[in-house]
Amino acid sequence: MNEETLKEVKIEEPDFEFEEVKQPEGSEAIVEGLLYVVGEDGAKIEQIAMAIDKSEEDVKVILQNIQHKYASELYGIELVNYGKMYKFVTKKDIYPYAQELFGSSKPNTLSQSALETLAIIAYKQPVTRVEIEELRGVGAEMMLRKLQARNLIKEAGRSDAPGKPILYEVTEEFMDSFKLYTLNELPDLPEYNREEGDENLFE
Repeated sequence: MNEETLKEVKIEEPDFEFEEVKQPEGSEAIVEGLLYVVGEDGAKIEQIAMAIDKSEEDVKVILQNIQHKYASELYGIELVNYGKMYKFVTKKDIYPYAQELFGSSKPNTLSQSALETLAIIAYKQPVTRVEIEELRGVGAEMMLRKLQARNLIKEAGRSDAPGKPILYEVTEEFMDSFKLYTLNELPDLPEYNREEGDENLFE
């Protein structure tokens, strides 16, 4: 093809238009991020709605979509709703693997939060998650799952309270770890003076 021929060639415009890909509003991603930030404390629908400037009905739909998404076997976490508080938690199927992980890494090391939660369960068992949260003043769902993964606590039936919440108690693994024959060997709880600003976690 010579130069003259090239000049005569007419380049036709395509008979279709490229559509601009519309970016999603990102509300679902934002809500996921917010739930990750609040962690085990969780967040209420009205709090999320205020944060992202959406109606509570819109947020409810978003949360339902997220719950449906993470219900898939592709994910190891799930979105739960306890006491109107939404939060991400690890699925129970992950527990055996978490036990292996904790068993091979720092098996004897527990955080202060873990020790406080264990103490409440040991002294008050059987005890519900809500009772633990009332005593500690913070959410306990994630910590309970971690302690279950370490086989230090276990479910012990359900309470007769409204909603039939799960009861928790310590395990034989706990007794072995702390070298206890019976829970009667636990030391007496110290007395705290609230007027001085101390908080008795176990009253």
